[in-house]
Formats: sequence, structure tokens, C-alpha cells
Amino acid sequence: MKRIKLALIVSLFSFSCFSQSTIKLYPNTAPGSESWNWVEAENDKNMFNTRVVYNVTTPTLTAYLPQKNIATGTAVIIAPGGGFQLLSIDSEGIDVAKYLSSKGVAAFVLKYRLAKSQTTDPTVEMMEKINNPKKMEEENVPIIPMAIQDALEAIKHVRNNASVYDIDPSKIGIMGFSAGGTVTLGAAYVGIGDSKPNFVAPIYAFTDAMDKIKNIPKENTPIFIAVASDDQLGFAQSNAKLYLDWKAAGQPAELHVFEKGGHGFGMRKQNLPTDTWNERFGEWLKMQGYLKKKYPADWEKNLTDEQIAEQIRKNSEIEKRDWTNLRRYRVANSKLPISKGAKPRIVFTGDSITDAWASGSPEFFENNNYVGRGISGQTSPQTLLRFRQDVIDLKPQAVVINIGINDIAENTGDYIPEFTLGNYRTMIEAAKANKIKVILASVLPAYEFPWRKTIQDVPAKVIALNVGIKKLAEEYNLVYLDYFNTLKDERNGLSLEMAKDGVHPTKACYKIMEKMVSSAIKDALKN
Repeated sequence: MKRIKLALIVSLFSFSCFSQSTIKLYPNTAPGSESWNWVEAENDKNMFNTRVVYNVTTPTLTAYLPQKNIATGTAVIIAPGGGFQLLSIDSEGIDVAKYLSSKGVAAFVLKYRLAKSQTTDPTVEMMEKINNPKKMEEENVPIIPMAIQDALEAIKHVRNNASVYDIDPSKIGIMGFSAGGTVTLGAAYVGIGDSKPNFVAPIYAFTDAMDKIKNIPKENTPIFIAVASDDQLGFAQSNAKLYLDWKAAGQPAELHVFEKGGHGFGMRKQNLPTDTWNERFGEWLKMQGYLKKKYPADWEKNLTDEQIAEQIRKNSEIEKRDWTNLRRYRVANSKLPISKGAKPRIVFTGDSITDAWASGSPEFFENNNYVGRGISGQTSPQTLLRFRQDVIDLKPQAVVINIGINDIAENTGDYIPEFTLGNYRTMIEAAKANKIKVILASVLPAYEFPWRKTIQDVPAKVIALNVGIKKLAEEYNLVYLDYFNTLKDERNGLSLEMAKDGVHPTKACYKIMEKMVSSAIKDALKN
């Protein structure tokens, strides 16, 4: 048992670095399919114009866990659709998981067992079988119970490892699309004990396959249903009936019937109201109490959801008026003491990495007469625009500039490397004109951005930007502080020990940086 736990924890550490980990649901061959000897495969060039997975023989879960600061303790297992012939793994799986993760929900994409494909293009086979419903039904009859059993094992796994995934075992739901909706309903109807979901969300579900085992739970089990009126498979009426049956059983139920969208809309963008079904689902989760933060910030603890939303709105309004956030340090700057006998004043400017450093290690800054002037989330143009107020006017002997990671993350617009380096150049020249020595710090490693997972090739962009920063240091004869090559892991990112979320340093990481920056400052002042 200890070995299993250790393996799971190691797997999750790997997840923290790579955004996902994959877990086998059965220690050996899945029961009922012991004789299956075909191999799981993918196809991304097909009539559906999306990546599909087929020939699944080994059921798995792939986890997408949220950042701790937004985690809600809620978990959702996602069953993609595909007529039990294939899995639409992206728009009905991974893309949904990423959306839920961004809302603080631990999301798990389920690969359940499927009928065997005879070719390498299961989409063609599936369409042929749809035209022969009797044959397709005969083929799916033995598969559906296996798929439901896989869902039950998935729920049980997540619940039994709730402490590892940092979730609440009473807040575990399952959702599915089309055939995945069938699996979702099956789990609700036959799940017991640790395998029973707390809420369900069948999306354009194939409900007919569940009529024989239909058993709406007696325990409180909210349901969210979404379907399009023009569903090509005619699922709109059966999904509406599902809603009425759930209501008749005294269960909380919500139904969204979109006029257009067709079957299989998932996370596809069609410029139709169905594009926002996931937002309606998010609102429903919030209404049910599933999106409350597990670890609220101090300022959030005594506020209602409405008060938090109002504060966020006010902050947004302030940001519109003060895009550079000059208000942040205006008062603090006016109160900075001027002491002839003090150590040389050094200003650190940048983003959240500098911001959290100064607030989390005040003794390091105060004891060395260092002044932290980082602002979380900022990009190089914002730092440049407040450079006079927050650096030059403080009359330091030197400034440590560490900015640019949020440029790559596109926090305030498209990332243009030349623009970012131009902002660096302007800050360098402004500092030199005011006889302030400059230390240029490399951008820290990052494999991806938890708040913007769509940004591709992050390590390559960081490396390229650091090459440009180093060239500026050489051009202006400045000290270059190479955090990157000291802190990077084998992926050119930050390890779990260096950054829990892959971006923001831990105390152990800051301790390494303290030694490095102290040495760099000493070299800059000596020169």
C-alpha cells in the first residue's frame, strides 16, 4: 500500500510540473476485457476535424489540477463522447478540463473502454454504423457496462485519493458528452458508496441506452443538462424529458436548450450561444456552492461572493484609471528615510517575483537597505512608465531590473520581443543618465503559465528573451544576473521545489536568489 501511495505522489509531482498526470484505473487488465489485444491510437486527420482517440483498452484518468490559490476542493470527471467508437478528446475532454481548472476545479479526463476499430479512421466507421443503428447497438451493448464501470472506478479513485488531490470527497461530480453523457447517467444510476457522484452534468447525452437501468438517486444529486434543438441525432427531446424526470424525483435540475449548435458542440467555437454553455455550467457550479475557494486570501475570508465580486470590479475600474499602478508605492516612496550612514540604497523593480520577494522576506530587504518596487502581474511597459517615480526619484545607487515574464504571458497584449527589449533599453538609459548603476536579471525559468495555458513554447521564448537581455548587458557594460541557468530544471522550467505553481519562487528558491543578487550588486557597485 505504501508503494502505491508513493507512486501516486510521485505521479502528482510530475503533474505539478507538466500540468497533467495520467493514472491507470486498474492495477492489471480491466475486468471484462482481458482478451483485448489491440492498441490504443489517435487520429487527427478525419472528417470531424478534431483529434480522436480510439481502441482504448486500458482505462485512464488524466488530471488537470488548479493552482492552490484558486482551488475550490471540487472535482469533476469528464467523459468525452464518440458513440463508444472513439473519444473526442480535445473539445469534449482536455479543453473542458482546462476551463474547469481555471475556475479552481480539479478536472480529470476519463478514457473509458471502446468498441474495437477495424481501420485507422474510426470516424468513417462510426458514420457507417450510425446509418445501421441495429448493428451499432449490437456492438455497443457489451461495451456500455464496461464504460460505466470505468467511470465508477474513476469516481472511487478520485474520492479515495481526495487528500492527495486536495479535494473535498463530498464535492465530486461527473460530466459527459453524447456517449460520455450515457456514461455519466450510468454512474449516477448505479453508483454506490465511494463510486457515487455528488452531481452530474450530461451534455447532449444519449439517454435511451440508460432506460433499462434508470434509477434517479434518492440522495441530493443536482443535474445540469445542455443540448441544442437542432441536434442532428434528435437528442433534444430526450434530454428535456431527462430534466422533467429529475425534477419529478425532487432533485435540483437545470436545463439549457439552445436553438442552434447541433450535436457535438463541446468547446468548439461556432459564433453561436452554444459557445458559452461552459460559462452557464460555471455559473451553475457557483450557485450550487462548488466554486467557493478552499484557501481564500485574507481579504476574502470575511466577505460574501457578492462583496468579493464588487471588490474585483472596483479594482478593475481603478486599473483603467491607473494602468501603471502608480498609486501602489506613491505614499511609501514619500516616507522612505534618507540616512547618510545607511548602506547603499538598491531598488528592485519588476513583477510578482519581486513583489512577493519584498513582502515575504522583509528582513533581507531592510537589513541591506534594499527597496522592493515590484507589482504583481506587470509587464515591461508598465514598469517603464513608473520607472521615474519608483526608481529614479528614490535616488538609489543601483537598480535590479527583473521584468518580462508577463510580457511573454501576454498579460497586457501581444508579446513582441523587440518591444520588450526596447523598454529595457529605455530604462537602462534613464538610469545611466541619473547615475544609477544597473543590474539586469534574467527572466526566471517557466515551463507554462497556470493562468494562461494557451501560450505555447514558453521555455523557448524565455531563453530567447534572456539572450536579448544579456546582449543589452554586454552593450552597456552592465552586470548580468543569470537566474535562469542556476534555477532551471531539465525542462527549462522551475521544479516543484523551486516553484509550487511553476512560476512563483518558493522560499528555498528565494534563498538561492538572495545569494546571487547580493553578489551581483557587489560587483555592480565595485565597477
